[in-house]
Amino acid sequence: MSEKVRAKAQETLALVEEVNAVILPDPVDAAAVVPLAEADAPVGAEIRSRMEEIDMGDTQSIVSFGSAAQAELQEISQAMLADVRNKDVGPAGDSLRNIVTTIRGFSVSELDVRRERSWWEKLLGRAAPFAKFTARFETIQGQIDNITDDLLSHEHTLLKDIKSLDMLYEKTLQFYDELALYIAAGEEKLAELDSTDIPAKEAAVQAAAEADQVMVAQELRDLRAARDDLERRVHDLKLTRQVTMQSLPSIRLVQENDKSLVTKINSTLANTVPLWETQLAQAVTIQRSAEAAAAVRDANDLTNELLTANAKNLRDSNKMIREEMERGVFDIEAVKQANADLIGTIEESLAIADEGKARRAAAEVELKKMEGDLRDTLAAAKARADGTGDTVGISAPR
Repeated sequence: MSEKVRAKAQETLALVEEVNAVILPDPVDAAAVVPLAEADAPVGAEIRSRMEEIDMGDTQSIVSFGSAAQAELQEISQAMLADVRNKDVGPAGDSLRNIVTTIRGFSVSELDVRRERSWWEKLLGRAAPFAKFTARFETIQGQIDNITDDLLSHEHTLLKDIKSLDMLYEKTLQFYDELALYIAAGEEKLAELDSTDIPAKEAAVQAAAEADQVMVAQELRDLRAARDDLERRVHDLKLTRQVTMQSLPSIRLVQENDKSLVTKINSTLANTVPLWETQLAQAVTIQRSAEAAAAVRDANDLTNELLTANAKNLRDSNKMIREEMERGVFDIEAVKQANADLIGTIEESLAIADEGKARRAAAEVELKKMEGDLRDTLAAAKARADGTGDTVGISAPR
């Protein structure tokens, strides 16, 4: 990692050791509500001061009895939630968001950034592939520094949460103890009402004049109603104390998880990230060696291909050249074939000449015959012209 990131990691190491050194006190038993009769002087004084907050003639004082103890706790909780977004709370945030969106009339599914995107949204929003594409052009050291910066940011946030949870735990524990005092004060006041105030008011009703008896009876009914309200309020305080008792280990559990995460992040920054850098440096060297070996292999393959191709070409061309060199000017087969063709030509010429002589001799015989026939025919025609035609056949030859 860079020197700047390394310096930040060293700074947070002291904070990690500081938060891990904090030991939170354990609460007392949930049932340990000390009554006024058994309390020591300081606790008894605290119980009496809280009893004085109760005005049986003021309903508001009964309803708000014990609420002052939660003021500081509420301030810390509000401070912790001030900058937290709804999406960072998880399922609890989902429930709250459902309520808000239902009231406002929005569709929760449309506002949920963790939902499965539609094909149209996937088509238009290609953030993940673009991020992968962009990451290809970033330097390795820059990416490691981005990761460590993100881890440091989470670590600082968790350290802040741990300290806030320390304050929340402390105030919750104080609220838990305060509730015990308020419960003791309320129970003591109820006992005082049941044993003193209500019997006295009942006696006053009995002793009142007939004209004032209705008014005094109404005061008795109001006192009894206020007493019942106080009893319900004390019961609510008991329930609140029980829930507060359950929240204390929850706070400690969250703190322990945060501390474990902080320790893990710090270990990652101190040990894992340098190991990444070493392994990535080796990976770069191995990749470059592989690329160089691939280039050498391709060169060797090309050399072998050239050697093989040249050897084959040399063999083929040498064979062709040697064959042509060993041939004569004329191939014997060609001369033999030409001689045979020449003899055949001469024989054909002789045969054609003999045949021509025979045809001419036959033609002469035919010509002589045709000449004789023509002469005889002409002689016969002349005899008819001289009138001797009837006796031509019996005349003596010349």
